[in-house]
Amino acid sequence: MECTEEKNMTACTCTYTCERKGKCCACVAYHRDRLEVPGCFFSKAGEKTYNRSMRKLLDDRG
Repeated sequence: MECTEEKNMTACTCTYTCERKGKCCACVAYHRDRLEVPGCFFSKAGEKTYNRSMRKLLDDRG
């Protein structure tokens, strides 16, 4: 993972529109501070729920 928007915009799987789109380091830091998981960790269906909790990730990947 690189922290440059130009390289990450095409690989970013998050469908939520925010100022951190494609800025992986900023996205991870934002969600970490909220005890959440970034959308790119989820399956496509799981990401679309916008529930970034650890429980949702475990349910999604379980």
